[in-house]
Amino acid sequence: MSDKRDARISQVDRAMAQRQTEIEVVHGTGLHARPSVIFTRLAKSFPCTIEIEVNGNSIWLNGKSIVKVMGANIRKGSVLKIRADGIGAAEAVAALKQLVEHNFDEGKVEGRNA
Repeated sequence: MSDKRDARISQVDRAMAQRQTEIEVVHGTGLHARPSVIFTRLAKSFPCTIEIEVNGNSIWLNGKSIVKVMGANIRKGSVLKIRADGIGAAEAVAALKQLVEHNFDEGKVEGRNA
């Protein structure tokens, strides 16, 4: 019975662990208004805390705050560190990294006539 309890505790510990990743922003205009909204909206969908750091400046900003993300002036070529702490941290970091890697799904709106 103790082994099952230990396994459950281990699963909870992994779910609660802090996770971090680093990625270069390749989007042509960086995190301007639309990508910032998409990023923060996704970040808010996770119950953990999410913070970002830009270009190794050692200042961690709330990744769920549109004001903080847009105010960080994240341009193409910026190195973005994303860290999350709490329940779902691993999933949050993976999803946000994938969003940045896929240019904030900009391709989904291409081809529309203005």
